[in-house]
Amino acid sequence: MSEELARKVLTTVVDTIGGSERPGQLQMAGEVSRALATGDHLLVQAGTGTGKSLGYLAPALAHLHHNPDQRVVIATATLALQAQLAGSDIPAALDAMERATGRRPRAAVLKGRSNYACLLRIRDGVGADQESLFGIEPEPTSTPTVTAESALGAEVVTLRAWAEKQARDDGLADRDDAPAHTHRAWAQVSVPVRECLGAQRCPYGEVCFVEKSREQARDADLVVTNHALLAIDAMHGGTALPEYGPAIVDEAHELVSRVTGAASAELSPQQIERQAKRAMTWLEDELALEFLELGDTLRTALDDADLARVTDPESAVAQACALIRTTTRKVVSALAGGGHDAPPERRQASAAVKEIFDVAERMATPVEHDVVWVSERERSGRQLNVAPLSVAGLLRERLLAEHPVVFTSATLKLGGDFVGVASSVGLRADDELPARPEGATDQSEEDADDLDEAELEDAEEDRARWRGIDVGSPFDYPKQGILYLARNLPPPRRDGTADEVLAEIAELVWAAGGRTLGLFASQRAAEAAAIHVRQELPSLTVLCQGDAQLPELTRRFVSDADSSLFGTLSLWQGLDVPGDVCRLVLIDKIPFPRPDDPLHMARQQAVAKAGGNGFMAVAASHAALLLAQGAGRLIRRTSDRGVVAVLDPRIVTARYGSFLRATMPPMWQTSDRETVVGALTRLRGE
Repeated sequence: MSEELARKVLTTVVDTIGGSERPGQLQMAGEVSRALATGDHLLVQAGTGTGKSLGYLAPALAHLHHNPDQRVVIATATLALQAQLAGSDIPAALDAMERATGRRPRAAVLKGRSNYACLLRIRDGVGADQESLFGIEPEPTSTPTVTAESALGAEVVTLRAWAEKQARDDGLADRDDAPAHTHRAWAQVSVPVRECLGAQRCPYGEVCFVEKSREQARDADLVVTNHALLAIDAMHGGTALPEYGPAIVDEAHELVSRVTGAASAELSPQQIERQAKRAMTWLEDELALEFLELGDTLRTALDDADLARVTDPESAVAQACALIRTTTRKVVSALAGGGHDAPPERRQASAAVKEIFDVAERMATPVEHDVVWVSERERSGRQLNVAPLSVAGLLRERLLAEHPVVFTSATLKLGGDFVGVASSVGLRADDELPARPEGATDQSEEDADDLDEAELEDAEEDRARWRGIDVGSPFDYPKQGILYLARNLPPPRRDGTADEVLAEIAELVWAAGGRTLGLFASQRAAEAAAIHVRQELPSLTVLCQGDAQLPELTRRFVSDADSSLFGTLSLWQGLDVPGDVCRLVLIDKIPFPRPDDPLHMARQQAVAKAGGNGFMAVAASHAALLLAQGAGRLIRRTSDRGVVAVLDPRIVTARYGSFLRATMPPMWQTSDRETVVGALTRLRGE
């Protein structure tokens, strides 16, 4: 029986790693076992410290044991979790499975094509920007001068040598295992998806790293991938992943964002000009010039447009896209003249131009389910963007209809229930199953494998049925943490952080003795707070995002006992600093999306048009998710203590405040500053 085996595997793993039994983890394993058996979809909120990875790995392996013809896919959002699974949790679970059954399932990690080095580009230089790779060996008598381009060249040389060694050692040349490098350097040794010639046409197809990774995935019972590749597989009819049965989506609060990213595209003047120069070798002069001039055509249209959504098919931007579509269609036809015997460079150029054609065609006639808008990049000027209005339909039709899916995260309940997140991934409120009676997943109850035939047939007929379960957290939040809601501060304003808020930040950091993680809604706010605290508390170190690379800042934050780290969105999720490093988490402002963000605005309008509350469904849900994730940075272990301070009074005074508070960890709440200052000073031993 799968549930019984899952519990046995879980107990064995926990004993092996010296852990202790966690009720939430056991409950999760039981619920996942039953969902995999019935085919129902499941949302599991498992708080930090639950051990959710093993909570789904044990039942997944048990399911594979009883269903050897199936394959289970696990999709994560971050490389950190992917590495944790592949390097620690999965090997431990496989060991336990082998001891319990005598059989060891096979596991593999599968990533997108551009995550692996390309031997055609490395050995033949096909598609690489050779002009940027200047010689790096100085004359023996000269004084070497390190320039940006010579540094890039040195990185590429190192990456090429590493990739060749990977080929000799039968490795995969996975980017995450590569020597330190920049994005530009990796672009010289990898290939975009559209430009890959395919194993049958590439001279190195038989030893291709990507093909080897896919072969390993096809031979595996358990495949770990990422949200983006899961989305690409759904969008392109199952071509990115091997056939599989159930899917487990970890870090599921990120899924909509990652799928949106995978289904989005950009078009810029620089992109057009770069591909025009690349293709002109095989084009007649007139067509080459026509293609090249498209860059200026798009640039002019973008400069004259508002930084907003494009809805008028007669607008200058839409007309520019139509012209780009027409011209690139002719270019693709011209480049295709060489057929399969054409040199690789020509075929790759053709694929790159075809991508421009596809994007321009999508943008030229904006449709209701797409959002097209003009944006401004900090260094490169304006560009055009397109993203799906919603990914719920895609996920429902291409993922949920074909696979039972388990979604899990520390944050899935928004405002106290699962409906918001469920609807965003394609599950309907009407399809929610009633909560299972307490204790129904205990081992004494009927095992999921013994469900009667009628129940299994019902589950098979309607793959959209779903259940949400919150297995809690091992942390005692009311005793370990204080949620300070600063209702007496002035509300946020557009012209910068109020003096009262800056003074409050300095006082709280002083009370905590540093050891503060400051989460700010903008880089400007983070920098203003850092400057103020440095002036007021010169004896304390305040690190600010932008002072150095984030990994270096994090290392310094952890190593310097009294330091503080201030930053923006990248610090709100994924940063794990347990122990006494962090006693105080500061949140300066409710993290609503920008009110002028065209995609969020369009989504709010769509919800309102359908009769819903667009603000609550989109803006408030977005803010609630980030608030819960940000507050979750404080308590990472059962011994952690501290304060989460929200310095935006709207969390108390606004009507939506209760919705936001219900999503945050259930810490003891207060609006009394002196109580909080006293608690922090006691924590630092004064």
